[in-house]
Amino acid sequence: MDLKNSTILITGGTSGIGLELVRQLTEKGAKIIVTGRRLEALNETKKQFRDIHTFQSDAGSPEDTRRLFEEVTRQFPDLNIIINNAGEMRLIDMLDSSKSLENLMREIDINLSGTIRMVHQFLPHLVKKQSAAIVNVSSAIAFMAYSSAPVYSASKAGVHAFTMALRLQLKGTNVKVLEFIPPGVNTNLQNEWILQPNPRQMMDADKVVQVAIKGLQNDTPEIMPALVKIIKFLGHIIPKALMNFGHREFQRFRQLNNQLKKT
Repeated sequence: MDLKNSTILITGGTSGIGLELVRQLTEKGAKIIVTGRRLEALNETKKQFRDIHTFQSDAGSPEDTRRLFEEVTRQFPDLNIIINNAGEMRLIDMLDSSKSLENLMREIDINLSGTIRMVHQFLPHLVKKQSAAIVNVSSAIAFMAYSSAPVYSASKAGVHAFTMALRLQLKGTNVKVLEFIPPGVNTNLQNEWILQPNPRQMMDADKVVQVAIKGLQNDTPEIMPALVKIIKFLGHIIPKALMNFGHREFQRFRQLNNQLKKT
């Protein structure tokens, strides 16, 4: 894929993996469009990268997605790549009744429904391009049920399945469908967690995105670091053991969460 001569829209591009994608794709010479929910974060990103273009948009909002499509395709008719990166991950105990159903569904609305909405809106535009791509960001958790984040696990498994099906449907068109599958990454995604992840099991965003850039350049259908390849393999041969390993963290999380509610 020719990144230098591409116009790329990145959702959730103001922090974490999204911000690092902005950094490295800018260095490749691509024209970058960034979306985010918070205007302040968009302005800060614009200060860092003055040549990018920003749009305030919530990936969980159907109306925002429709408006984003209209504004972006009008101002940037050469848009040929969208990266569905916007996401949210929370630790959730389903026995904790303090959260409403609407609150519990947030990760589905943003991570899964948001990805599907973006594809639905932008696909008619992308199929008209000589060369185009849809890049969906899933997670290594798509290959294993992570009990500490059950809704996130469901959303990313859904993104993985949707991306595979979409790739088959668009075979023979000019639109490539790629999936970027990161492992745990040191980002602000975990800032509000009462149980912080083990840093030895995490990667830095710059290293993960280097893998992503190489995969984009090579049109790799499933882009994943070596750590994710191991998780995927183990998920096939010892799925229960892998899930039980992750479940140890949930026991600690539930204990901390119950203690917090008592204070």
